[in-house]
Amino acid sequence: SSRLQAKQQQPLSCHEESPEELQAAEHLQTRKRRTAEEIKKKEDGKIAKKHQYEIKSCWPPMITGGISPCIIIETPHKESVTTDFSRFKKYRFRNLFINPSPLPELNWGNSKDVWLNILKKENRYAHCKHFTSLHSSLQPHMRSILLDWLLEVCEVYALHRETFYLAQDFFDRFMLTQKNINKSMLQLIGITSLFIASKLEEIYAPKIQEFAYVTDGACSEDDIVRMELIMLKALKWELCPVTIVSWLNLYLQVDALKDVPEVLLPQYSQEKFIQIAQLLDLCILDVNALDFQYRTLAAAALCHYTSIDVVKKASGLDWDSISECVEWMVPFANVAKKVPAKLKNFKKVAVEDRHNIQTHTNYLDMLEEVNSAAASAAPGQLSPVSTGGIITPPKSTEK
Repeated sequence: SSRLQAKQQQPLSCHEESPEELQAAEHLQTRKRRTAEEIKKKEDGKIAKKHQYEIKSCWPPMITGGISPCIIIETPHKESVTTDFSRFKKYRFRNLFINPSPLPELNWGNSKDVWLNILKKENRYAHCKHFTSLHSSLQPHMRSILLDWLLEVCEVYALHRETFYLAQDFFDRFMLTQKNINKSMLQLIGITSLFIASKLEEIYAPKIQEFAYVTDGACSEDDIVRMELIMLKALKWELCPVTIVSWLNLYLQVDALKDVPEVLLPQYSQEKFIQIAQLLDLCILDVNALDFQYRTLAAAALCHYTSIDVVKKASGLDWDSISECVEWMVPFANVAKKVPAKLKNFKKVAVEDRHNIQTHTNYLDMLEEVNSAAASAAPGQLSPVSTGGIITPPKSTEK
């Protein structure tokens, strides 16, 4: 019957393949081999393509500096080079350019984030001593005379140290944005810098009439207003640097903190603060101070009155980071230590805030002594400060 014939033919279909089935199986195996070969060729091609070209400079080898035009050339004859990175393992996942935060734990913020934000701000507000090269008629000692006069004005009006150092920063950064400023404009730029700084920092800032008055008629109120707008545009309204005295405040506070820190209230000695601040006042009159970051200057000054261990604890900076600045500051520290700073009392200034009021002493004479000592150690390196005929403000006792 038909059912019996189907049962007899079924085993044969399981053990024997028809010619069509054999042909289909061979075709499938061929396709698999071709696919595998194509994948291998593509991978080999990618490896070869990575090392098939290189960039070649079009300038001769003796020309250096700047950006030169380049062309891409084929290099099929060169073999791929595998770089061994095993000896660089110790550098992985480490940022070698961020100092560890010296700040204690804060109940109002993350101390690491606060520290990083301060460092970012320090790097954003750049300054440089070479601004004098942009102004052919200016000499470094002219800046010294101007800043010394601003120190005197600050003491007369009982302005804060932060106000002076803001004005100093505004002046130095503004001069970097200009070219060929005449020396007759320096006093206007200086008093305008102090005018801007006082409006930012002081609760009861002097009136613009008073700033014009201390110039002894050299600058009018309209002149100051016009220069204010020019400076604000040139500085792009970036008016919040971390000043040298802010760094000093921070370092002394961190060093003085006890087990239960009160970060926002001063814990350090006022006498120690004004002594180090006087050294910084003297240093900032020298244009070479702008070779260093503000935090480095403050740390170096702190080192001259304490120790490197205190500096490490307070600033996170090691000796290698501040050694150059400390050595540069040696003659300044020697002169400053001969004139002990004294706390002064000011009308309408609380006793706990008197160390923050800017004071003035005979800084130009001290600077001349520093330069004379440096000139004796290295003849021809520095010249004494000249005070003749640049700026003639009224005496500090006159208002």
